[in-house]
Amino acid sequence: MSNPGKETGKEESSEGEADMQDKEILEAAVAQAAEEKSEEKVPTEEASAEEQLEAALSEVAAFRDVALRAEAEMQNVRRRTERDIENAHKFGIERFLQKLLPVVDSIEKAVESIEQDGPDEKDTVVEGIRLCYKLLLDVLDKEHIEQLDPLGEPFDPNAHEAMTVVENPDMEPNSVFAVVQKGYRLNERLLRPAMVMVTKAPAEPGDE
Repeated sequence: MSNPGKETGKEESSEGEADMQDKEILEAAVAQAAEEKSEEKVPTEEASAEEQLEAALSEVAAFRDVALRAEAEMQNVRRRTERDIENAHKFGIERFLQKLLPVVDSIEKAVESIEQDGPDEKDTVVEGIRLCYKLLLDVLDKEHIEQLDPLGEPFDPNAHEAMTVVENPDMEPNSVFAVVQKGYRLNERLLRPAMVMVTKAPAEPGDE
């Protein structure tokens, strides 16, 4: 006769072994699934890393472009500021000179009038006017102000203003025949053109 207790023990033992095998199989399946899932994620993670790297490089390029633009703008501002400062030093007295030139013209006309009337060398007033005019021209010269007196020179439309045109066979055509008012230039910038009379070639017989 068989022993029921032993059979029951064998059955329990078999069931335990079966449970262990099922557990091992389940764990193996889970591990394999996890491994497969991990392998599936690798390309995605790699792609994500590449996208992140590309986005980071794009952002760096954008910031670099902004920085270069800002630097270029600062250089332009610096150059404009330096140019404005230089112009302020060179041409800051331009408006003052525009008001001073009529005074220079008046003293110059007084000297010319004295010369035409035959000056008295002993007249202290005449000598004082001459001295004031000379001192004034010296000051203008020290401030880099050039006087334009183009008598006998070719007419230059950039520095001269023609008041009239006259025939003069003794001079080359398009030459300055007379200076009505002298011009002035400040650091190569024209303050006032010289008012001049310009010659032209004499009309030939038969020409209207």
